[in-house]
Amino acid sequence: MRMVVVGGGMAGARLAQRLAPSGADVTVVGEERHAPYNRVLLAEVLAGRYAPEAVALPGVPGAVVRRGVRVVRIDRGERAVVCDDGGVLRYDRLVLATGSNPVLPPLRGLFAEDGGSFPEGVHAFRTMDDCLALSAAVRPGARAVVVGGGLLGVSAARALAARGAQVVVATQGEHLMERHLDDSSAELLRAHLEGLGVEVHTQCRVRGLLTRDADGGAEPSRQLRPALSRGAGGEGRTARPVVTAVELADGYRLDTDLVVLACGVRPRVGLAQAAGLAVAKGVVVDDALRTSDPSVHAIGDCAQHAGVVYGLAGPATEQADALADVLTAGPAPRYGGTRSLTRLTLNGPAALDIASFGETTPAPGDDVLRLADATRGAYRKVVLRGDRLVGGILLGDLGTVGTLARTWEGDEPLPSPPLHLLTDNGGS
Repeated sequence: MRMVVVGGGMAGARLAQRLAPSGADVTVVGEERHAPYNRVLLAEVLAGRYAPEAVALPGVPGAVVRRGVRVVRIDRGERAVVCDDGGVLRYDRLVLATGSNPVLPPLRGLFAEDGGSFPEGVHAFRTMDDCLALSAAVRPGARAVVVGGGLLGVSAARALAARGAQVVVATQGEHLMERHLDDSSAELLRAHLEGLGVEVHTQCRVRGLLTRDADGGAEPSRQLRPALSRGAGGEGRTARPVVTAVELADGYRLDTDLVVLACGVRPRVGLAQAAGLAVAKGVVVDDALRTSDPSVHAIGDCAQHAGVVYGLAGPATEQADALADVLTAGPAPRYGGTRSLTRLTLNGPAALDIASFGETTPAPGDDVLRLADATRGAYRKVVLRGDRLVGGILLGDLGTVGTLARTWEGDEPLPSPPLHLLTDNGGS
């Protein structure tokens, strides 16, 4: 059976690793020129703690991996995909693992007049190329503004601070990591970042970018203008303007050398949409991870199962494993969704662990157990509904995270009393 996997990220690579030993004819097509890598560790590469090759995923013996190639069209009638290099790959089963794109905020001046590039100094933070470009640009003492205070923004801010940059985080949210933390834990995270020299602005909207011409001329208006580069061989060539500041909605201006866009991600569904597959927030799949075309499957950040787009590494891995079972063992195996735990480990001299899972905001009638130690920067909270654990937030020493995760994932009745859930040894 010929299988084509579109996407060489964590989900696509995991699926290929599972399928190749079965003797299947597997071809993986990935846009990125790099070997598949662990995207979760990009901030560690940016911080200089890991070399890029250290976060590479294991190779896939027996599979054909085409790097730096983009699939531009799916021909479902011919069961073929067309690539931007002119190649045509035929399939019996097609798997979309196209991942997600960074969300770009509607900032005035974000793109040059041709609409094709950011100003010099402005970076997304999603891929290895983004990471390497940002790593090459940052210098000790450089001023950096991170737009976005979610998981990605916090990771980027701390990594830049580790490289000696003067970092400001600007987020529209009421507190950091709004999707995962409550007010109390977010305040501890903020204190942690501020202790590293990171300035945090919440409920703060960035309105636009200010730039200067690439040749060092006077700063233009808030709209970008292409500048002609000068020097040997540069006559007549358009150069990007250089970012100098971000402007906030209240008119306040933050001078900067670097701007990092960390405003979340959006599933990449354009290829599926153009092929006529059912798409909502993501590519819609059933319990066999099939799209509206039974010969086409979708997994990872681009897939929407039971109304949910996870956008996390754990569910992507579970979906890849479940689909491998479906494709090799027949129709019996099923994917029933993932009870996903979000974990962020901030390494370095002042290490910090964060974990969040389930329903962290209690409903009426729920019980909440909470232990907080501001001196040690530790916080533990669990939400109980009857005799079930339905969610939790942990920050600091995560000695209990394994026990809590297993208790929550198993959805089993809790022993009484439940205070052992917050102890260092998880009650063992």
